[in-house]
Amino acid sequence: MTNTLHRYGNAASFYDDYVVFAIPSRGKNDKGSVPKLKKFLEMALPFKPVNLGDAIHGGALRPCRDMHPTSHWNRDMTPDFRAVIDGVDAPTTVAAVFDSRVSAEDFVKTVKEADLGLCVNISTSIDGAEQCCQVAGIPRHSIGYSLGFQGKTEKLPNTQVLMLTTMCGHGMIGTSMAKKMIDWVKEGRRTPEQATTYMARFCSCGVYNPARAKRILEDARHSTK
Repeated sequence: MTNTLHRYGNAASFYDDYVVFAIPSRGKNDKGSVPKLKKFLEMALPFKPVNLGDAIHGGALRPCRDMHPTSHWNRDMTPDFRAVIDGVDAPTTVAAVFDSRVSAEDFVKTVKEADLGLCVNISTSIDGAEQCCQVAGIPRHSIGYSLGFQGKTEKLPNTQVLMLTTMCGHGMIGTSMAKKMIDWVKEGRRTPEQATTYMARFCSCGVYNPARAKRILEDARHSTK
């Protein structure tokens, strides 16, 4: 089970969204796991992740208490992967997010060869996860399905908003914020890159996928023309 299980979209929409987790088990293998978690994140760097996450301290894009709200738009939008790696100081869940199946496959293969002794979870479409396992030469252990939304679904936000908000499994990106970012991008008031990094900073565990969010915003902008 993972907080990324309920990312909204059909299977085809996850072609650029692969989240690979490493998780120690409390009382089983959490003792001495910090160096292993750091190594897991270090191993991801050569495969060009779009985000790295630490469930305690956040992702490669983070908010700052010392900045005025309007200064967010002029901030450096480069993900700080080193801050995530160096900040891991206790047993936690860490993650690497990729926008390419090949990168995710190669990374999973590398993790398998490293044999860190940690639980590894892949979150993407079923086909994508199966492919990562096959390339790494490992059988799939289990699978988790999201059954989607039930009830009065007509009250849900539109598809684009849902895809943006559900990439933060802890619900830290509000519907109103996503709607506002879509509107501002459509109006030309903000670029997709600016809007994406603004939302990604609120994801408390760092599994938000900026590449997928940017694509969704680009699609929203072009759909109005």
